[in-house]
Amino acid sequence: MKIIDKYILKRYLVTFSVMLLMFIPIGITIDVSEKVNKMIEKKIPLKDILVYYGDFTVYFANLLFPIFLFLSIIWFTSKLANNTEIIAILSSGISFGRFLRPFMYGAVIVSIFALIMGFFLVPKASKGFNDFRYQNLKGNSQTRETSDIFRQIKKEGKLEENIYVSNYNYISRTGFNFTFERFNDNILVEKINANRIKYEPKTKKYTLYNYSKRTVGSVDDSITTLDKIELTFDFEPDDLTPVIYVAETMTIGELNKFINKERARGNGNINTYLVVFYKKFSLPISAFILTIIAVAVSSMKRRGGMGINLAIGIVIAFVFIFFDKVFGTLAEKSSIPPFLAVWFPNLVFGILAVYLLRNAKR
Repeated sequence: MKIIDKYILKRYLVTFSVMLLMFIPIGITIDVSEKVNKMIEKKIPLKDILVYYGDFTVYFANLLFPIFLFLSIIWFTSKLANNTEIIAILSSGISFGRFLRPFMYGAVIVSIFALIMGFFLVPKASKGFNDFRYQNLKGNSQTRETSDIFRQIKKEGKLEENIYVSNYNYISRTGFNFTFERFNDNILVEKINANRIKYEPKTKKYTLYNYSKRTVGSVDDSITTLDKIELTFDFEPDDLTPVIYVAETMTIGELNKFINKERARGNGNINTYLVVFYKKFSLPISAFILTIIAVAVSSMKRRGGMGINLAIGIVIAFVFIFFDKVFGTLAEKSSIPPFLAVWFPNLVFGILAVYLLRNAKR
């Protein structure tokens, strides 16, 4: 690696790191100012708060990773252009493609770091962040999933089993208005209702309150009612947990196994899990695309100086985030294939990167 490569690579990584170190404390400060009253009111231990903000840092950095990376490259490349360093480099006979090489080295390092974080660190941080937020910082009405939760937990030949809860608190593992239905050849053969269902981790059983069971017979139905009963069901508490929350808190291996299990069950929410799964791979690739766009946009010395380059960079970064969020939501709520929806922003901005790079070379 030549001196120029080391010089640019160092500036790439240092500027990106400084950008993170600048904005993360700002994010923490804003979060503290919003939640400090509830923290004091509920007398949350300092140790728990520090752990929460450790998880918050990882969660926040991963969420805004594309913007941090893009703006940091725009910033230091614009400085190189304003100091006429880029003109000097290209005038020495180095091609623009050769000038871009150390930026690609930096993109490789950053994308590997983002990949490892997305696979292993972010899921753990996401779980800690969401658990703390819902358990300590939100009212009781917000600690439960407000939308109806319906899951198909088994489908083997003509046999089909479904569960339903109107609300579920994943902190206390308690669901409300629980219904279990078993069908045989699309005919209801058994139905269980309970006002409340609670999972017991020690026994790995479910406690049902105000229990009612109806068994459909050929002539008469059999009905059983009890105030309380412990039962074993063929589903996990995660099956009652909000969809996005489950997906975000799993490592890549756990998420892959979970998706295969839900696909076998015929779960209608499978697209939501697939979006999270594919994003773990698409985000690191975006590091290369955003690096090329940032260099192409900011390598030219402009009359307005760095401000113009930063303005262009901010617009492009937020358009990228907009595309990413919109198509991710479309994949979850419509028939658009999740793979296409997740990779579409990279495809569009990849084409833009090639176009800008060709113009920058000229």
